[in-house]
Formats: sequence, C-alpha cells, structure tokens
Amino acid sequence: MRIGELATQVGCDVQTIRFYEREGLLDEPRREPSGYRAYATEHRERLQFIRHCRSLDIPLPEIRTLIDFAAAPDRSCAQVNALLDGHITTVQAKLAALKALEQQLLSLRQQCDGDPTRSCAILQSFMTATGEHACACHPASAITPTLAAPMPPR
Repeated sequence: MRIGELATQVGCDVQTIRFYEREGLLDEPRREPSGYRAYATEHRERLQFIRHCRSLDIPLPEIRTLIDFAAAPDRSCAQVNALLDGHITTVQAKLAALKALEQQLLSLRQQCDGDPTRSCAILQSFMTATGEHACACHPASAITPTLAAPMPPR
C-alpha cells in the first residue's frame, strides 16, 4: 500500500508517517520501481502501536524503548513495568501541577467583582505577580518586592 492509504487506514497524516520514519520508529518501506514507497501490514501494525503509545502521552524515546522490548520477547515484563511506572509518576506530577494552576486561576478569578468603574483586579495582579506570590514563571525563590504601583483601595 502507498503512504496515503496507510495514513487513511491508521487515521494520521502522511507527514506523521514520514516523521516516524525519520525518527527511526517506523522502518522505511521498500520502494516500488516507480519510486513510490510500498508499505506492508507490519508498517500499519507498528504505526498503530506508535499512535496508541502517543495517545497515552508516552514520549518518543520511551516508545523506541518499548519497540526494542517488543523485538526481544524473552525479556522480562519488569522492564516494561518500570518504564510504565516512570511514566505514571510523570503523569501524576503533571496532574499536581495542573491542579495548582487551576487553584491559581480560580484565586485570580475571585478577585474580579465585575465593577467597570475600577481597574481590573486580575490585570493588576498580573502586573504585581512577582512581588506577591509564587507561580510557574516566578518561583518562590525569585519573589522580590514589587516595583509596580499598588492597587487602588476598594
């Protein structure tokens, strides 16, 4: 099958297939006399494997490792489990960071009372963020006294 057919069957873009080939995750197919790539069933299966891993947010280096493990079925599942455990830890850290982000955004949103006659409290908070609290771009160790004008009294 040609690359367009493969892309349609797997539900991805032709450029994605070429990218995975360049990255060495997908073996290059044989070439027809016309120069077209001729993909086989194993290409489709590998591509489905890669896409499933990506849907689980598994990074390309880890996918490469999983492909290596799959090529040596006599290896222990312990290595695959360890890789997956590491990925779970990463996901848990991302979830914690997203939860902290959500709390920061909710806190910011609560500062607005919708009064159009006053300066926007949310924008003012953005202007003075480094002097008031830690956030993703201003960690606690970087907090310094604010140089921005103070918020007007309410």
